[in-house]
Amino acid sequence: MSTTWTWPDAPAAAPQEDELRRMHAWWRAANYLSVGQIYLMDNPLLREPLRPEHVKPRLLGHWGTTPGLTFLYAHANRAIRQRGLKAMYITGPGHGGPGLVAATYLEGTYSEIYPAVSRDLEGLRRLCTQFSFPGGIPSHVAPETPGSIHEGGELGYSLSHAYGAMLDRPDEIALTVVGDGEAETGPLATAWHSNKFTNPQTDGVVLPILHLNGYKIANPTLLARIPEPELAELMRGYGHTPLFFTGGFDDEDPLEIHRRFAAVLDEALDIIAAIKRQAAEDARAGRESERPAWPMIVLRTPKGWTGPEEIDGKRTEGSWRSHQVPLASARDTPEHLADLDAWLRSYRPEELFDEDGALREEIAGTAPEGRLRMSANPATNGGELLQALRLPDFRDYGIDVPSPGAVQAEPTRVLGTWLRDVIARNPETFRIFGPDETASNRLQAVYEETDKQWAAQLEPHDREEHLGRRGRVMEVLSEHQCQGWLEGYLLTGRHGLFSSYEAFIHIVDSMVNQHAKWLKVTNEIGWRRPIASLNYLLSSHVWRQDHNGFSHQDPGFIDHMVNKKAEIVRVYLPPDTNTLLSTMDHCLRSRQYVNVVVAGKQPGPSWLGIDEAITHCTRGLGIWEWAGTETPGSDPDVVLACAGDIPTVETLAAAKILREELPDLAVRVVNVVDLMRLQEDAEHPHGLSLRDFDGIFGTDVPVVFAYHGYPWLIHRLAYRHDRGGRIHVRGYTEEGTTTTPFDMLMRNDADRFHLVMDVIDRVPQLGSRAAGLRQRMADARIRARAHAYTHGEDLPEISGWTWDENADAAAGGADETGGDNV
Repeated sequence: MSTTWTWPDAPAAAPQEDELRRMHAWWRAANYLSVGQIYLMDNPLLREPLRPEHVKPRLLGHWGTTPGLTFLYAHANRAIRQRGLKAMYITGPGHGGPGLVAATYLEGTYSEIYPAVSRDLEGLRRLCTQFSFPGGIPSHVAPETPGSIHEGGELGYSLSHAYGAMLDRPDEIALTVVGDGEAETGPLATAWHSNKFTNPQTDGVVLPILHLNGYKIANPTLLARIPEPELAELMRGYGHTPLFFTGGFDDEDPLEIHRRFAAVLDEALDIIAAIKRQAAEDARAGRESERPAWPMIVLRTPKGWTGPEEIDGKRTEGSWRSHQVPLASARDTPEHLADLDAWLRSYRPEELFDEDGALREEIAGTAPEGRLRMSANPATNGGELLQALRLPDFRDYGIDVPSPGAVQAEPTRVLGTWLRDVIARNPETFRIFGPDETASNRLQAVYEETDKQWAAQLEPHDREEHLGRRGRVMEVLSEHQCQGWLEGYLLTGRHGLFSSYEAFIHIVDSMVNQHAKWLKVTNEIGWRRPIASLNYLLSSHVWRQDHNGFSHQDPGFIDHMVNKKAEIVRVYLPPDTNTLLSTMDHCLRSRQYVNVVVAGKQPGPSWLGIDEAITHCTRGLGIWEWAGTETPGSDPDVVLACAGDIPTVETLAAAKILREELPDLAVRVVNVVDLMRLQEDAEHPHGLSLRDFDGIFGTDVPVVFAYHGYPWLIHRLAYRHDRGGRIHVRGYTEEGTTTTPFDMLMRNDADRFHLVMDVIDRVPQLGSRAAGLRQRMADARIRARAHAYTHGEDLPEISGWTWDENADAAAGGADETGGDNV
């Protein structure tokens, strides 16, 4: 890295008795406010007898994990104050939201951001009332919570977010709590391997804390029920140095519990400091650092710690019964109300808050100050730190196109040269993530500038294959990890790109759901600054997976994404190289979106010069007058529309047939790059007005639309515009196998011959006078399939088709893909 860094390494000492007492008081205050948020809507400090009307009518929230989270937060605060750490707190069990809201309130950040939730009696009342309450705040560690980059509603991603957040932040640490329920998920199990992808010289530190409270909603957790030696070996096998702590299961003095855990945390932080000192020494000497055995902590405490031991004669503390709201009838039954009163008073709030309702000064002093507070770490509001990328002029990388279809190019290969130079200009703020597919997706030019970052063992030949201890490309065969790393990187103020096979990006469907929800909510929170967009480049797509077969053929990620809020989602289908360059430049400049770009990697025709491509992409769609046969000033007889690189080839091939066979037919060709342009303007910011839509697609003429994905999506997007059902869509209809490229199209009735047949069937004046042409088209399909089944390849006139008769090579619409090994 070009910047220098110093790991915070102030001398550490064991806490003295007074510090332990104040730390314990802070923890009691955090637990008290957590319980108060779940239950109370008035009388927040119990300065009058607790009555049913003080209790919320709907009791929502999760208590069980919360006391463990606040315990860790209290100890993290001590370590930050003493050592000067720049830390963030990532909460895997995000349902412990009341604990994190309480912690941020006690250290003052919450009231600075939300002045109405003041540090007094009225502020306490608001704090309690708003939690899981209509018009208030959610129950998890949501975007509304200062210091959060991880809501933790859907479990499994805390470690991958943490490791992504720590990339290129060599002087920071992410204290990351992994719930033992979360630890049973597949993404989390793989995320332990993230330590094989970080560099102690250039990246920050993740300290995983596996919190074993023993139970999920209604069952024990696996890792809490295996012998400690087995768990230790598991963690060592993952490459960690495990440190163990157990507390809260007996009558041990709370101060002694704090003293023992402080020693464990200090041991972990001392190991980290030694690793970082060695890394700094290696960097000064120009040496690479070997992968260290980073510490991790296993914290075993009771679920629902400090809560009621029994409720209605049944074990509660240390049981699954404490997972959510242990006293579910506190408003309705005197017994539960009395139990709640005793529970709250067990924290002795009169010792914690002064007469005005503020946390007593000596207790508040246990928290760090200013931006060292975890809830005020600027990286957790990444938009504050975000700097625009220094992007090379993409026009300099464009393909010269003397006429439409005259030259061939591999779109993603050309894009790779531009991304190479994006990396060169932004060596600390831009990364590419992908599941072992960067080269397969033809982006390998980036390796002229960077390596794939790899901290595991290196074989002698690996460096020739672009593996290195440092690199701007992160590849692991887990889409979950790539997604999680990228989200963590973006949420802390950097930029990135996720390149994947189209079919397998579905693996992260639920993860991108959560990220889109995060963006939607942060758009409504004034203090959350915009972050860089989440950018997907999907290649090796459905129409060019004929060699891998049915399992690799699925364009449905687009359908999944358009379910999200219109203000968040953008979908682009650039038809050639220059439009891809223009689209990606736009996406990398954007903020607060999820951009989905689908592009081919195989050689294909370039339709537009770079200036034309810019104009076309800026419009989002447009009439390609050079491809149609309509007379200026007159309405067309039919509109051939297309979206996607292969559908564009087939549409133009169909247009060429119609030009030659039915020269009197007025054909308009429309290409769509920005799929959301098909919606009505009232439904999406990019949508078209009814007038504009009719201006492009005509008013009463049939539209035959060749689409990249599932055809019903076009009907769904354009339904307000499609009066009379005049839009007929061809696309992928889940007919796939290992076959030739053109046979794939025919199997889905998306080929050029079928498009011509569709025109004949839908233009009223053609009828029987074009019956001969229709029959020839059907015969052409039979002949094409017979040739493929006999010779194992497409007909030369199909694989070698060109729009421009003077073109140098085949259009690529049906090029062979069998040479790809993936």
